[in-house]
Amino acid sequence: MKSNEALVHFHLPGLFEFYEFYRVFLPLFHTHRDWFYPWCDIASIYGSPEGCLWGGGRTSDGTADAQDVLFLMDEFGISSRLTFSNSLLETEHLSDKKCNSLCRLFEKSKVPGGVIVHSPLLADYLKKNYPQLYLVSSTTKVLTDFGDFKKELENPDFKYVVPDFRLNKSFEKLDTLSQEEKDKVEFLCNECCDFGCSSRKACYENVSRKNLGLSVPDHKCTSSLGDGGYRFSLAKKNPSFISVDDILNIYLPRGFSNYKIEGRGLGSAVLLEFLLYYMTKPEYQLQVREEVYLDSMLDLF
Repeated sequence: MKSNEALVHFHLPGLFEFYEFYRVFLPLFHTHRDWFYPWCDIASIYGSPEGCLWGGGRTSDGTADAQDVLFLMDEFGISSRLTFSNSLLETEHLSDKKCNSLCRLFEKSKVPGGVIVHSPLLADYLKKNYPQLYLVSSTTKVLTDFGDFKKELENPDFKYVVPDFRLNKSFEKLDTLSQEEKDKVEFLCNECCDFGCSSRKACYENVSRKNLGLSVPDHKCTSSLGDGGYRFSLAKKNPSFISVDDILNIYLPRGFSNYKIEGRGLGSAVLLEFLLYYMTKPEYQLQVREEVYLDSMLDLF
């Protein structure tokens, strides 16, 4: 199967944060395509550089040059997504020079680029000023009510909608969606957050305040899973976790094709484990590890 015939489209983290990693991994993915599952491709990579007022979800520390990032994505035919999901934007923030400059640049990409948004104010601004950039409704909206999620899918402004991870297994309701709506759903596969967490929205708002430059204390996670940080082993035990087998045997037959991998705030070594698990044939995982370890300096420590 050719990559443009892929049935499953992955949306990967770290557009700016893991630029050096992708400089190694993307040529490997292209050159040794037989090492990876033929049924999937890399549809987009998302992220934002440090110092973006419009940033959200995570406090980004990406330092890669935007022009270099765009060149790399264009070279391999991958959509770039700017993660501008700050939920607390006001009108005065819309004139931010850095964020507008990024939008102007990525609007010129060979592959249509997108913006992940939370704020309706920003969504309207982008639609008016950067019409070549498609919009993605952010999971930071914490749409846990299926009715609210469906309304979001019905909004023609959004090309994709990322539901809250707690809707991942709501199959009875998901099955009621039209195919057009299913094509817009982008499931978050590997969330580690406590399934019963009630402060997820507050956590995202804390990040939004920090990206606006406000001096606020760190959000204190009350979950029993919060102290240990992200663990892929724990994510796999989460009731919302979507495994490779789930994708192929449950979601794909139901008509769902888009899957988001989280991990912007994690190290590139952890990102590699995600790509090995979700995209790499088991018999070639060691070869991929060896190629990446030999060609790049992973932040293992």
